[in-house]
Amino acid sequence: MSQRWHKSKLFNKSNKIKVTALSNYWDLKTLGDPLRGLRQRILRLFSLALILLTVCTACAPPPAVAKDRSFPEMSLDFLGEYQLPKMNFEGAPVGGLSGITYDPKGISAVTSKAYRFYALSDDPSENGEARFYSLRLDLTSSDPANIRLKKVTVEGVTSLKKAEGETFSWGSINPEGIALSPRNSVFVASEGVTHVGIPPFLGEFDIKTGKLRGNLPIPKRYIPDASDEKQKQGVVDNLGFESLTIDPETFSPGGLDPFRLFAATEAPLMQDLDPEQASKLRLLHYVIVDKTPQLVSENLYTLDQVPMTILNGLTELVTIGGGQILSLERSFGLSGYSARIYQVAVGAATDTSRIQSFKGRTAMIEPVRKKLLLDLSQLGIPLYNLEGMTLGPRLPDGSQSVVLVSDDNFDEAQKTQFILLSLKRKN
Repeated sequence: MSQRWHKSKLFNKSNKIKVTALSNYWDLKTLGDPLRGLRQRILRLFSLALILLTVCTACAPPPAVAKDRSFPEMSLDFLGEYQLPKMNFEGAPVGGLSGITYDPKGISAVTSKAYRFYALSDDPSENGEARFYSLRLDLTSSDPANIRLKKVTVEGVTSLKKAEGETFSWGSINPEGIALSPRNSVFVASEGVTHVGIPPFLGEFDIKTGKLRGNLPIPKRYIPDASDEKQKQGVVDNLGFESLTIDPETFSPGGLDPFRLFAATEAPLMQDLDPEQASKLRLLHYVIVDKTPQLVSENLYTLDQVPMTILNGLTELVTIGGGQILSLERSFGLSGYSARIYQVAVGAATDTSRIQSFKGRTAMIEPVRKKLLLDLSQLGIPLYNLEGMTLGPRLPDGSQSVVLVSDDNFDEAQKTQFILLSLKRKN
């Protein structure tokens, strides 16, 4: 009970008792006093004023609800989609695009509305080497008020390599998330391959050579303690680190200043699995300082449950500045794929970095706050396995573009779908 509420309740419900007690006090003090009559009149006036104050307070309109400042007003508008045709590029099929990131340096001296992105394939070196693609996205520019996604072109590919320069062998990596850093590198999230004892990682790769520069420290609680049914701890097989984002507000020339990186699991850790708490995920917050990256906090992210679904998970995070993050939750059920984008605020969330398991603990934990921005199932278009999302360039109307991409799972029946949205902020 807060002190303010306690005092208000006592005042409003105890006026009669207070007046009676005050009357008794004055009576005792005024026995035999020649000014007793004057004091009693003052008392009656005071009591009347107190009663009137109580009545006026009870009749007053309820106080205005304070505006929720956790979520600055913003909206997402659908601008169009593009489906990439099935193709091979440099001997390997283009597919499995599970992460995407925008290069603001883009295509130099460009006069048309063309922009450069990097998209990560989740191929575990099965259909080709583990890799990310350089993409060119062209937007229609004839009508600035009616901008659309015109075409997506694959322009290059970079293989991911270990620190020694070797490519990853088949089944030794499960890449899912990618984010461009301010120091000519990309960070890649790998879910690991639990059933064969390969742990997850968050690694930094040179953007030109694809060579591993180093890994971020991952707490022991994320590392599986077994590769079979005996597992009691760590990420679940194929449900580990899926999302990855770097705060654009912390970019600096050459990446000399510290910058912030966020990552999250797609599903709960093994020790957090609970029939009543199946939606409790973990979001990690790193600060990258030169060669000494630090995990500064961890938070509880509550995944929304979608009825009649077989698959449901957090597939992407995108920092948008001002302490705000967009999250992409993707689900699959009897009616096919669906997805939702949320506005997320982490400022008031509890640091869970010292909590080994969420079981029986979530009642005392403040999760990150969420607000639904867009239900993509209401766009009126077929949706596919959306797993990647990033901020794109500024659009002619001044809004910020958001680009999503789907993972076709290297399946002929599924599509590599790009969706273009406009993010508008209201002052």
